[in-house]
Amino acid sequence: MVVKQFAEVLKELRHKQGLSQEELAERCGLHDRYISFMERGLRQPTITTIFKLSKALNILPSDLIKQVEKKVIE
Repeated sequence: MVVKQFAEVLKELRHKQGLSQEELAERCGLHDRYISFMERGLRQPTITTIFKLSKALNILPSDLIKQVEKKVIE
């Protein structure tokens, strides 16, 4: 399920950068609950949110998607 893989990738990337959900949310201009929901697979991000997350995590949106894609096809 793609939502679950996205959740895993988002959490991994956030942890690698040593960010809390609150810090990531602040960088993105999103609510920390929304970050939590995405990391638990309860919400799916819009394309706009993917771009915000990518910018906050200092990666390209395409790289974020590629990481999710890799998990999906494993």
